[in-house]
Amino acid sequence: MARITLTDLTKVYDPGGEAVVAADDISLEVTDGEFLVLVGPSGCGKSTTLRCIAGLEDITEGSLEFDDQNVTTYSASERDVAMVFQNYALYPHMTVRQNLGFGLKLSTDLPSAEISEKVDAVAEMLGISELLGDKPKALSGGQQQRVALGRAIVREPEVFLMDEPLSNLDAKLRSDMRTELQELQQDLGVTTVYVTHDQTEAMAMGDRIAVMNAGELQQVGPPEEVYRSPKNEFVADFIGSPSINLFDANVNDSTLTGPGGFVYELEDASPVESYDHVRVGIRPEDITVVEESPNRATVTVVEPMGNENFCYMTLGDVEMTARIAPTKRPVADEEVAFTFAEEALYLFDPVTGESLKTKTDDTTPDLTTEVSG
Repeated sequence: MARITLTDLTKVYDPGGEAVVAADDISLEVTDGEFLVLVGPSGCGKSTTLRCIAGLEDITEGSLEFDDQNVTTYSASERDVAMVFQNYALYPHMTVRQNLGFGLKLSTDLPSAEISEKVDAVAEMLGISELLGDKPKALSGGQQQRVALGRAIVREPEVFLMDEPLSNLDAKLRSDMRTELQELQQDLGVTTVYVTHDQTEAMAMGDRIAVMNAGELQQVGPPEEVYRSPKNEFVADFIGSPSINLFDANVNDSTLTGPGGFVYELEDASPVESYDHVRVGIRPEDITVVEESPNRATVTVVEPMGNENFCYMTLGDVEMTARIAPTKRPVADEEVAFTFAEEALYLFDPVTGESLKTKTDDTTPDLTTEVSG
């Protein structure tokens, strides 16, 4: 397999003479056999970065290496990569067998019998052997996606590149295919770069995730590390579902005060000692609804999720979300008291958004012992 190294990779589009920087100074290494997920909002540059790796876009500045070979100027056909697209990109006039074998027929001198053997093996691996004589229009979305994956796998490339391959599937099938993709990648051991805007998908699938925003790489690391220790407010807000609760707070020595009468006394005020105000972050699972607390919020909606409830509240003019026990269901307009552990508190610079403090311990409350106010 291959190690991918991006060094100061920049891609600039120049429509009408107005430069648009789609990928800005990206430096990243994907280790041999790793499953790396590029994640970020629409327009953040993740697909452009993937297309630069594939050779479908020219790199404006910087370099790209596979192992120790510089492939920056190589065409897509000269790079040993296989790409799976969002729209599957199957040939409608070809059968599944023909679609699976078409890349090998074009790019190798393998005899037809050997191509057929490889196609049969991949079709069996993906559970689509009975579909080999069908054309794409006769297939479901999940079946088409398996064919698209099979077309990549049959080539036995050094690198898999996947651009939102599951986004056209329904929720149940998407979850099933997510698991299948992970199992396939682990079995094959192929270096894989996967693009998605779905942070839940990124967290579930990646050995590491690389968070992008506005063309810039924000943070790279294992999913749990990025979730617990985000480098800035953007990462904290983007990674996590429901999203982290964020609001402004004033700092007076060791006391934080904020909207709706919010007040919190810090035991360790060192992260905020040079600030008169900060951004406060509290993840929904770290909020505990209690009987007594100086901090109170007004319930707007409670969504039962089966194993937990999402409690939406307002704290002054700030909307907040708490994940609470399934047995607790306060009603709309009810005022509830809440608290959280200082170890679970996030603090951010109000100007730069850089993290001043992140979660320092596993402080997620046990929902089975939570009490309601």
